Amino acid sequence: MNEEYFFANNLKYLRRKYNIEQQELAEELGRKSGSTVSDWERGKFVPRIGTLSQIAERFNISVNDLMRTDLTVHTPIAPNMIEVSEMVKIPVLGTIACGEPIDAIENVSEYRLMPKDMKPSGELFYLEAQGDSMEPKIYNGSFVLCRKQEDVESGEIAAVLVNGDEQTTLKKVIKQGDTIFLQALNEAYAPYIITKENPARIVGKALRVENEL
Repeated sequence: MNEEYFFANNLKYLRRKYNIEQQELAEELGRKSGSTVSDWERGKFVPRIGTLSQIAERFNISVNDLMRTDLTVHTPIAPNMIEVSEMVKIPVLGTIACGEPIDAIENVSEYRLMPKDMKPSGELFYLEAQGDSMEPKIYNGSFVLCRKQEDVESGEIAAVLVNGDEQTTLKKVIKQGDTIFLQALNEAYAPYIITKENPARIVGKALRVENEL
């Protein structure tokens, strides 16, 4: 049995145990419709880790119990499973263009959880990719983990502010002599050439891509 199976059955079990309607739980989680909870319980999909953490906290259990233990028979949790206390929160600072640059967004829109022992060093943040210019490596809707830094090596992918720091884009940085290009991975997009007339400022290095199913 997989995590999707455990989650779907455990959620239904916990909700009924505490006499909570699907619509009521949905509203507690900031959802508009109880149909989302119904989809979870039918195993159509599993929510993001932030929502899983909310559900686990609501029923006073760990995320691992929710995802990996059959709560209907009270199976003990394995010692090597990750507990919520071992997770750290990484802010999501809005969206970033994988296409044409979009308005820069710096407000925290949500948080994503990460096991503490998997956290890279430095000041970290997530950006949600928007567009297809970085396909096939980074797809629209992917979450890109970045480390705050002002420069990267040639060939690395970076979050870059352009157009007077008013817009942001995610591109591969190519350095050739005194010339710097912001190159898309999708060949349909032309490179952005950094000049005095078209300045740019690197604000973070892309470390990891996480796709939602």
